[in-house]
Amino acid sequence: MVIPVHDINPLRRTPWVTYALIAINVVVLVLLTPGGLPAGGSQAAVVCKQQAFYDHYGVIPRELINDRPLREVPTGQEVQTAGGPACVVARPGYHKQPVLSVLTAMFVHGGWLHLLGNMLFLLVFGNNVEDRFRKLPYLVFYLACGYIAAYGFAAVYPHSAQPLVGASGAIAGVLGAYLALYPRARVWSLVPFLLFIPLRIPAWLVLGLWFVLQWVYAIGQAEGGIAYVAHVFGFIAGLLTGLVVRAVSSDDGAAPAGRYPPGRSPPAG
Repeated sequence: MVIPVHDINPLRRTPWVTYALIAINVVVLVLLTPGGLPAGGSQAAVVCKQQAFYDHYGVIPRELINDRPLREVPTGQEVQTAGGPACVVARPGYHKQPVLSVLTAMFVHGGWLHLLGNMLFLLVFGNNVEDRFRKLPYLVFYLACGYIAAYGFAAVYPHSAQPLVGASGAIAGVLGAYLALYPRARVWSLVPFLLFIPLRIPAWLVLGLWFVLQWVYAIGQAEGGIAYVAHVFGFIAGLLTGLVVRAVSSDDGAAPAGRYPPGRSPPAG
C-alpha cells in the first residue's frame, strides 16, 4: 500500500476545520485516552482502563442495532485471578446513548499508530475537500460519513459487541470525495519497493488502490480487527457526495486568477 505524504493541489482558503479536527483527535488521545501517554501502573491495569474507555465512548454495533447500551461492560478495574490479572465486568455506571457514541468514537483512537495514520490521510486530502465544500458543509459532510460508516458496519455485524473507534470511516468519506473532485491531482507518495520510494502518482491511482484494498480486506475479514467494512461504506458515501458536488458546482477546483499577489504562488494542498 502506498503512503501519501503531499498533494500538488493549490488551496484558496486556510483549511481551519481540517486543522481543528486533527487537533481535537490529538488532544483526546493525549489527555483523555488511557495509555495515550506513559503513566504509572501495570500494563494490565492500563489495558482494563482502555477497554472501559473504548466501551464507553466507542461504537458497539449491537448497541446501535438495538438502540440500547449493553448490560455489562468493563469497569476499568483490574482484579487478580488464579489465571492472572483480569478486567472487572459489571453494569455500567453511566447512561450511554448509542447514537451519540458514533460521534464520540470519531475522536477516539487505539494508539499513536492508529491516530497518525488517520491524521496523515486527513491532512493530505481533507484540506482540498474543505476548500471545495466550504467549512460548515465540510464539517457536516465529515460527520455524516462517519455515521454512515458506523451504521454500515453495524448492519454487517449486528451482533458484535466489539467497540469501534477511530476517524477512519469519516476520513474514508473525505478520500472518496477527493477522488470524485480531483482525480487527476498529483500526490507524492511513498511506494514500498525494498525501501520506500517517493513517486508522484495521480490521485485516482492512489485512492483507487486504497479502496480496492479495503474492499478485498472487507470481503475476507472475520468480525473484529480493522473495520474495513466501515471504510468501504464511508468511501462510497464520500464518492457519491463528491460526484454530486462536482455535477452541480461550476467551480472546477482551480485557484482563481488574480487571487494572489504577483510573484506569489497559492499554498499547496
